[in-house]
Amino acid sequence: MLVLLAAFGIVPILLPWLAHRIGPRVFTVAAILPAIAFVHAAIQTPLVLAANIPFEAFNWIAPLGIELSMRMDTLSWLMTLIVTGVGALVMLYCRWYFAGKTEGLAQFSAVLLAFAGAMYGLVLTDDLVVLVMFWELTSVLSYLLIGYYNKRAASRRAALQALLVTTLGGLVMLIGVVLLVVDTGTSSISLMLAEAPTGPVVDAALVLLLVGALSKSAIFPFHFWLPGAMAAPTPVSAYLHAAAMVKAGIYLIARFAPIFALAPTWRPIVIGLGVFTMLLGGLQALRETDLKRILAFGTVSQLGMLTVVLGYGTRDAALAGLALLLSHALFKSALFLVVGIIDRQLSTRDIRELSGVGRQAPTIAVLSTVAIASMIGIIPTIGWVAKEGTLAALLHDAEGGAAWGIVALIGIALGSVLTAAYGIRFIWGAFWTKRDADGAPVAATEWPDPPLGFILAPALLAALSLAAGFAAPWLDTAFATYADTAPVASPGVPAPEYPGYLSLWHGFEPALFISLGSIALGVLVFWLTRTRAPRRLASFTASDVYNATLRAVARLAVVTTSLTQRGSLPVYVGTIFVVFVTAEATALIMGGHWVVDIAGWHTPMQLVVAPIMIAAGIVAVRARKRYTGVVLVSVTGLGMVLLFATSGAPDLAVTQVLIETVTLVAFALVLRRIPSRMGEHNASVAPVARAVLGAAVGVTMAFVALVATGARVAEPISERFPELAYEIGHGKNVVNVALVDIRGWDTMGELSVLILAATGVASLVFVTHRADTLSRFNALPTGATRNRRVLVETSDGLRQRDDATGSGRTAWLVGGQRVRPENRSIVLEVVVRILFHSIIVVSLYLLFAGHNLPGGGFAGGLVAGMALVMRYIAGGRYELGAAAPTDAGRLLGVGMSIAVACAIVPLFFGAAPLTSDFIEGELPILGHVEFVSSTLFDIGVYLVVIGLVLDVLRSLGAEVDRQAQELRTRGVSTR
Repeated sequence: MLVLLAAFGIVPILLPWLAHRIGPRVFTVAAILPAIAFVHAAIQTPLVLAANIPFEAFNWIAPLGIELSMRMDTLSWLMTLIVTGVGALVMLYCRWYFAGKTEGLAQFSAVLLAFAGAMYGLVLTDDLVVLVMFWELTSVLSYLLIGYYNKRAASRRAALQALLVTTLGGLVMLIGVVLLVVDTGTSSISLMLAEAPTGPVVDAALVLLLVGALSKSAIFPFHFWLPGAMAAPTPVSAYLHAAAMVKAGIYLIARFAPIFALAPTWRPIVIGLGVFTMLLGGLQALRETDLKRILAFGTVSQLGMLTVVLGYGTRDAALAGLALLLSHALFKSALFLVVGIIDRQLSTRDIRELSGVGRQAPTIAVLSTVAIASMIGIIPTIGWVAKEGTLAALLHDAEGGAAWGIVALIGIALGSVLTAAYGIRFIWGAFWTKRDADGAPVAATEWPDPPLGFILAPALLAALSLAAGFAAPWLDTAFATYADTAPVASPGVPAPEYPGYLSLWHGFEPALFISLGSIALGVLVFWLTRTRAPRRLASFTASDVYNATLRAVARLAVVTTSLTQRGSLPVYVGTIFVVFVTAEATALIMGGHWVVDIAGWHTPMQLVVAPIMIAAGIVAVRARKRYTGVVLVSVTGLGMVLLFATSGAPDLAVTQVLIETVTLVAFALVLRRIPSRMGEHNASVAPVARAVLGAAVGVTMAFVALVATGARVAEPISERFPELAYEIGHGKNVVNVALVDIRGWDTMGELSVLILAATGVASLVFVTHRADTLSRFNALPTGATRNRRVLVETSDGLRQRDDATGSGRTAWLVGGQRVRPENRSIVLEVVVRILFHSIIVVSLYLLFAGHNLPGGGFAGGLVAGMALVMRYIAGGRYELGAAAPTDAGRLLGVGMSIAVACAIVPLFFGAAPLTSDFIEGELPILGHVEFVSSTLFDIGVYLVVIGLVLDVLRSLGAEVDRQAQELRTRGVSTR
């Protein structure tokens, strides 16, 4: 099972490549994997029926006790057969449904197969936390499938609506999962059910779980997303909204109902909302004229019925519920596929435009009739068996005085009436010969015969609906192992004299007459509503409430933004500082006893550097020119370099000096576009208030530092870092080993912040697009080929040295000639040309030596970034394009991918994320060689830092240059 789950994760990645080569036939290939999974589940049938439950587990996140565990009991076995069997047939159906189409098939085929894999994992996993992961994965994948027609606004809205509703329910469910796991001490579903915990925490957790289940299965008040999702291609509706996605919530209810159905919060929610949804969906189905929406609201109604029956929680209801679950998957998938054939052949699903189709397409008319018969509950289909068993089970509890049994029985009976009515409406609307207002037959709709393969999937599903009815005794034996886990009756209700069973014929009993009566009333309801649909119960729909909620959220966001985001940096910074001073001062005052340990100095260097830093800070406050202020502020940072260097922290000193340099360059790039003097355009307001606030921040931070250094009561963990760095990280540089190994998660977070910062800066500067055109810079004239021949400067620009160009002046930098003459420095070009490659080599040395010596990926990346800064300063934006012929985003992405891979790969070997490994050996010439896998993580850091510097240079440097040049050409001042 784990191997099949892995295959579901790998094969979809290969499908897009295959789809571009064989087109719609890729769905035939995609159907192979779910077919294999179906056969595998079928082979496990003897073990499942013998209660010898197949179980596989892989220890995934050991500290949390989370496993990739797969357990195939009766319920999971049935769901696996439905998910994989219907999935394989739907994918074969897609082969003809998408015939002649190529756009979007690559992604669609991959996502559809991945969705099948997510459902496969969801119904088999025995870990509740992993189930939540698969749960959310199905929501994301369904969003992509529903939004397949992404150029249609309706399709995009429907996809987003389904995603928001199901994801919201999933987040609520996650809270319930956490409560259950904490309360029971395990995330194993089987152990949790065996323990059968009770109490207020469990009751609250069950409510939260039901919110997730009901939202996934489109139960009121979350029912509105499913009819909207009919904007998806019909195969998606046949699979997701009949056999798979909406069954996830039903599966969760069926999984917990045998144990928790008697909890005080369970039945009021499950039965109350289930009955209401069943009636609401049935009434709305009678109003629709679109075949697909008739089935959609019918699905909502039947999901309500499944919720009631499988959530009722008695032995006989559970037995009938599994039969109902199977029958619904078969008949509803078949009907959706039939609608797809009609839509594909006639380009319409409107019953007002269809007439006489049944005479011209008798095959699909018969298939639809069989499926509708199963939906209504007509002998000898599996629907009949399930309906009889359901009514008998609920009737026993109702006769015994169970209040919720009475509600469920009445609701199921009324729901069956509506089911018969809209089932007949579907057959009449799709295949019957209509008559006009005068009673004359409407001309038959011209019907082109579809390919035989197009009919194969619905034909097989309809045939199975019929065959499963005759197999009722065998299904009774198979499903009994699940049903026997539930109590035989509700509290206060005597056990039935004979346990319920599945059969085609139970004799002349009350359940039979209730069933026949519901069908007869359904025929009457159809006849009364055939031409006049029932009126709405309310003047608004659930979709109207959803849209109004979204609009209210949008308006609230606008109001909140207008109040808090005023576009004033002083206001933002001032707010942050006020909150900081208030919060920290309150904590300091209310904190009680302070222990302050003040030392005059630790090293003589502090006595020399500290006064300089203080003086620079005071002068910076008084500075009137921006660049002067920046330089003076940098004095503080450079003073920290000296303090680090003399305190035994050379790594920090190297990193600090590089950061100060890069920061100074970034400020210099920004200052080119703003006035040189502070307050030149907008003078500073409230200088006294600013001074008071600044002083308050400084004093508060000073007190925090004093109190924090004296508040330690335990041995700091950092004292073990030297030992851990050597024993675990196999390195002598404690700082670097801590960054890439001991505290690797912190570094992952810092890398994410760097990427976000680079993206934010770029988004502020690039006005029209984010295309990194400089990475494709080519200094040679059109048609010239690149080789190793020397470039020389001529009157016509750069040319390769040959007899025609003679021995002209060598071009030290290919972008130098594009720099404005007054800004060009030949000396600087020569120096940069000589030093650039040496600096890159030094950066690589720092990268690989940093595990044992001062350096590391961060320092090495900054050094390489400084080399790029030199190329940009000497040769301008075009030289930057020649120096780094790649997009900054690629460097950021590759670097982060390497770092993430270093976190994920150890999981496949049963280790914790970011666990490093150590390799050493003797090599000829090189001698003893050691390699630590965390070096790869350091390489990711190296690339991210280079990408950050490059992105800053491209945005604040090259793009600002381009914008300034455009302004100059238009005669506009850039200052």
